[in-house]
Amino acid sequence: MQGDDFEDQGSDRDFVASLEKGLLVIEAFDASRPRLTLSEVAKLTGITRAAARRYLLTLTKLSYADFDGRYFSLSPRILRLGYAYLSSASLSTRVQPFLEQISEATGESSSAAILDGDDIVYIARSATRRIMSIGLGVGSRLPVYCTSLGRAILAYQSEDTIIAYLARVRLEARTPKTVTDKAELHDVLRSTREQGFAIVNEELEFGLRSIAVPVIQKSGQVTIALNLSAQAGRVSADEMRERFLPSLRAASESLRYLI
Repeated sequence: MQGDDFEDQGSDRDFVASLEKGLLVIEAFDASRPRLTLSEVAKLTGITRAAARRYLLTLTKLSYADFDGRYFSLSPRILRLGYAYLSSASLSTRVQPFLEQISEATGESSSAAILDGDDIVYIARSATRRIMSIGLGVGSRLPVYCTSLGRAILAYQSEDTIIAYLARVRLEARTPKTVTDKAELHDVLRSTREQGFAIVNEELEFGLRSIAVPVIQKSGQVTIALNLSAQAGRVSADEMRERFLPSLRAASESLRYLI
C-alpha cells in the first residue's frame, strides 16, 4: 500500500495510518540504498514530500536516522527494532545449532529463512566463507522467486496463495538463468513440492548454487526453510542432492518438533 491510499483503512478504527507510513520510510533504506534524499524517500514510499520530511525529521530527532544536510541514513539505533524481535523470538536460537552442524558436516554455508510478504528474511546463518557478492546476515531480505529458500517455503503454501503471489509479483532477471516466466515458475513450485526440495542454479547470482528443504511443522504448515549454498564451480547440482540433501532433511525432521 502506497501513497495516501490509507483512507481505505478508515473502517478499522484500530489501524494507525501514520505508523504504517513511518515504517514505509524506514523500509525505503536497504543495502543498495543506504543514503537517500527527501525526494527519493517520497518517491520510493509514494507519500508526499511534506509527509516524508516530517517522518524523516522525527526519526532523526529520535536518533533512528542521521541527516548531513542533503542525505538521510539510518543510524545504528535502528537495530533496536530488529533486536526487539530477535530477543523475543527463540526461533533463531533453536535453529542456529542445526545450521552449525550442517556447515561443519559439509564445509558449506547454511541458512534459515522465513517468508515475509514477497521476500524471504534470514533468521539464522552459519557462513563458512563468503560466496555471494552481497553480504548476508540475519535480517537480510531476498526475493522469493529466485531463491531456494523462497521456493521451498512458497511451494508448500495453498494453491490460492501461490496463484495470488504469481499474479502480483514482478519476475526480474537477476541473471540470464533466472526463471522469469510465471507459468514456468508455477511448474517449478509444483516440482519442488513433489520432490521435497528446491535447487536454484545461478538464478540469484552467477556462480552461486543452493539447495533448500522446508521444515514441515506438526500442523503441516511450512513457515521456515533451511538451505546450503556453494560455488557452482566447485559443487554440481547432482553433488548437492547426494551430499547435502541428507543433512538438510535430517535437520528439518528434527526441527519440526521444536518450532
